[in-house]
Amino acid sequence: MQTIDVASSSHTYTITVGKQLRLSPYKYLPDNFPRKKNRLLILADETVASYYLEDVRTAYAEKLPVHTYVLPVGEEMKSFSGYEELLSACLQTGLDRESAIIALGGGVIGDLAGFVAATYMRGISLVQMPTTLLAHDSSIGGKTGINHPEGKNLIGAFHQPEAVIYDIEMLDTLPKKEWLCGFGEMIKHGYIADPQLLEQLKQLNQCAALTISDKLLASSIAVKKEIVHEDEREQGIRAYLNFGHTLAHALEQTAGYGMLTHGEAVVNGMVFALYVGRRLGYDGPDAAEELRWLRAFGYSFTPLKQMDSARILQAMKHDKKNRGGSVRYVVLADAQQPIIVTLDDEQLLTYMDAFKKEMEVT
Repeated sequence: MQTIDVASSSHTYTITVGKQLRLSPYKYLPDNFPRKKNRLLILADETVASYYLEDVRTAYAEKLPVHTYVLPVGEEMKSFSGYEELLSACLQTGLDRESAIIALGGGVIGDLAGFVAATYMRGISLVQMPTTLLAHDSSIGGKTGINHPEGKNLIGAFHQPEAVIYDIEMLDTLPKKEWLCGFGEMIKHGYIADPQLLEQLKQLNQCAALTISDKLLASSIAVKKEIVHEDEREQGIRAYLNFGHTLAHALEQTAGYGMLTHGEAVVNGMVFALYVGRRLGYDGPDAAEELRWLRAFGYSFTPLKQMDSARILQAMKHDKKNRGGSVRYVVLADAQQPIIVTLDDEQLLTYMDAFKKEMEVT
């Protein structure tokens, strides 16, 4: 078992990574949590609920009244209608400011449940219980939110959890595409901050094992923890965590939310960001070389091959990092040295069109 403490402006919370944590989650919550809460609402999607909801509900019910709410699977729930549906569930359940929401699921559930917790009655407690590899990233750092038709995660709030309880046994039921989705964010952490993590990921043999140690997962979490500790509200270096995400969010939005996994979009976005960095004269990893091992790992680069440059540019213009109408882009000045550059429309269109012609993208 691994534990990582995260200090935020509001409080310090612990991320616990290990096996069978879902069977006794109270052990990994703050000591005063049961005494301060009067009821819990566990949110999960249909797939997670079929595997793990009863385990988690039974464990929490030993201490407090527990209610559950099961949502349809998919990114479509990260919407105004999904948000309103969950607010109604909170009201019907009788949650008040002494209640708490348990987000049992992947990134969609964590983001949506977190935004509900951040805004319901101006904020109630949240516990994140990730069930996907991707959620090792999204459940940490306090970002919550929903999508808008014009862009991903454009409506949201910062709301730190009381705890993150990560039972890696729940990863056993993930399909391969969800492992690839989660490895995308781990690879990002390697590129921007941890060469040893990146090398370990390259040795995972094309994702064939579909398994991960709590130690390797904790290494990836530690990268985000250190950055969030220095810049909780994304006023500076936290933007480096968006490496690959400017294009990724545009790809997701133009394809239609849920058509492309977030991790696959991020990997496509990182390869393009490496290409842009080299075109700007920086010495980061070579995009063509990185594309080869990532393809062997199992990623598809069809989204890059098929991207409509003009539509992608319009989608990128809604990115939250932008200032003054220009796109702010994270590239690597060198290995593990992210920087932010400002690109105008002409540059981006030129790079996208040239990339599709020059790179061996399939």
